[in-house]
Amino acid sequence: MKKIVSLLAILVTFFGTAQIVEPVKWSSSVVKVSDTEIDLIITANIENNWHLYSQYTPDGGALPLVFTFKNQKGNYQLIGKTKEGKYKKSFNEIFEIEEYYFQTSAKFTQRIKILNSNLKTISLLADGQACIDGKCVQTEANLKFNLPELKVLESTEILIDSAAKTTDSVATSEVDTTKQTVAPVKNSNNATAEKEEKSLWTIFFLAFLGGFAALLMPCIFPMIPMTVSFFTKQSKTKAAGIRNAIIYGLAIIAIYVLLGSLITGIFGAEALNELSTSVTFNLIFFALLVIFALSFLGAFEIVLPSSWATKIDSKADKGGIVGIFFMALALAVVSFSCTGPIVGTLLVESASKGGLAPIIGMLGFSIAIALPFMLFAMFPGWLNSMPKSGGWLNTVKVSLGFLELAFAFKFLSNADLVLQKHWLERELFIAIWIAVFAAWALYLFGKYILPHDYEKADKIGVGRLVMAIIVTTFTFYMIPGLWGAPLKILSGLTPPMNYAESASGFGNGNSSTAELPEHAHNGPHGIIAFEDYEYGLAYAKKVGKPVLLDFTGDACANCRKMEDNVWSDKNILSILKNDVVLVSLYCDRKIDLPKEKQYVSKTTGKQVITIGNKWTDLQISRYKSNSQPLYVIIDNEGNDLEGVTPMAFNTNIEEYKKWLENGIALAKKK
Repeated sequence: MKKIVSLLAILVTFFGTAQIVEPVKWSSSVVKVSDTEIDLIITANIENNWHLYSQYTPDGGALPLVFTFKNQKGNYQLIGKTKEGKYKKSFNEIFEIEEYYFQTSAKFTQRIKILNSNLKTISLLADGQACIDGKCVQTEANLKFNLPELKVLESTEILIDSAAKTTDSVATSEVDTTKQTVAPVKNSNNATAEKEEKSLWTIFFLAFLGGFAALLMPCIFPMIPMTVSFFTKQSKTKAAGIRNAIIYGLAIIAIYVLLGSLITGIFGAEALNELSTSVTFNLIFFALLVIFALSFLGAFEIVLPSSWATKIDSKADKGGIVGIFFMALALAVVSFSCTGPIVGTLLVESASKGGLAPIIGMLGFSIAIALPFMLFAMFPGWLNSMPKSGGWLNTVKVSLGFLELAFAFKFLSNADLVLQKHWLERELFIAIWIAVFAAWALYLFGKYILPHDYEKADKIGVGRLVMAIIVTTFTFYMIPGLWGAPLKILSGLTPPMNYAESASGFGNGNSSTAELPEHAHNGPHGIIAFEDYEYGLAYAKKVGKPVLLDFTGDACANCRKMEDNVWSDKNILSILKNDVVLVSLYCDRKIDLPKEKQYVSKTTGKQVITIGNKWTDLQISRYKSNSQPLYVIIDNEGNDLEGVTPMAFNTNIEEYKKWLENGIALAKKK
């Protein structure tokens, strides 16, 4: 039975690639709220097993749903954001992020205030992405709301319920039209639950380690004798000491978890995720980390107002459970000046996972902080075994300063990537990290001292030497990255390989920008690529080579799989570099075309507004398909080749190679 089902799935996959897929049907309605306000209701009916992505799905994976309300000025005003129903979550292994989506149906509500009493209709463009087992299509719908006479309409009467036609363009595809079937990215509820649980456990342990790192912060140490002194007075018996210590630990945990809960509750996971990808936020956090780093390096001290700590400390002197709680609060407040960056980074990173992640992160962090202080409260004598503060503690502080300075540039890089300004490309980012870690290594070797250090010592300890060797090794490891080495250890921290001055490495002759043809760029693996059909075709005529049309997308998972697993093969790569002209047409690019180049598609009747619309329209009208990736070989006159069918997702290197060679051979015969 399973074999039959699998065979049917392959057949459906095969025949489905040559058809226009419309998995989402849209409808609209209007509900009166008051004499001047109405709710615009947008309903999406989704085919079985398809996913429609939320407005708030994190960046880096499938494209989020976007509503564009037209002709607003002077006619109506949006009240708040478009509300949506409860969505589901799933971990995408390819993009390594949680994605938010709807199944079966979705309802969206936008409240508006009418400003023009003569307004009769409101137009809306719904633009999103729907997926099934990794195959994705971009769904667009032009919705029209007919407005009533507001004075006549009852407050709960639905005025219109009209279906709107949709024409879909594709962003990603995970369909194999040959001998393979593709495992679903996020179709199994059990797999989803396991991924969510795994993700939360990862956040917990990383936060737990962050809490232990915070214990080495210099602002934590003054709290140790204060804690011991307080609980020595409070705990008259051993049983009382254990009870008070447990209450103290739980209070510390509660304060930190409450912080995570409040931030999540007030702002919401979606808002935090939007914040984490905001240019403004990343620039602010970059500045804050630089300030903290300079402080740790000895440029100045960051201290909270003494009145805050004094007031809290006075409350702690009252004793009892209230006193214990304020003692825990004193620990949180006094330590904030150096744990703030860790807490802030933790909240930002965990917020990108959504849901309970910020709370789980704060739980792990606070448990690590609370455990040793609980033990000090239980056994005050342990204080005598603690190493005294001194030069070693300042070394830890300076080391954390270098780390914060390095990670500050990750936030600056995030802002640059969003803006696509290429101000902080891969080589410059790596060069900065090499400089920071080299300076750190020289400091650990004792080659110089900083303002808060004691006098330069004649010798360094074994622990410091070992750390110096580790930092030096890591510094040397990064150096080849300047010439295109992948630096897999830093994957996710550095800008991607193609976001560089020389995307394929300085050693590759094709990577030199000066040698690139006009309008071309360095594609994957140093392949010369064009992103415009006309420019690519003109170059193909000039060099006398056929054209490989690559209908792709920035958010196309299978496109990246093909580039990483198939195009990287030395035989395939040789063909792509030497025998064809690669023209990559990104069907999900949201860059607007100039007004004079916007048009209405003769095939779909839809408005072609963006670059992505243009290439999607070309793919639909010419090849009757809206799935990516789709590969087509044409001659340098722009003609399709008889006997060469388009190739969809296929990771079989030999089959892909034969398809390329066959197409190229037929193109040369013409």
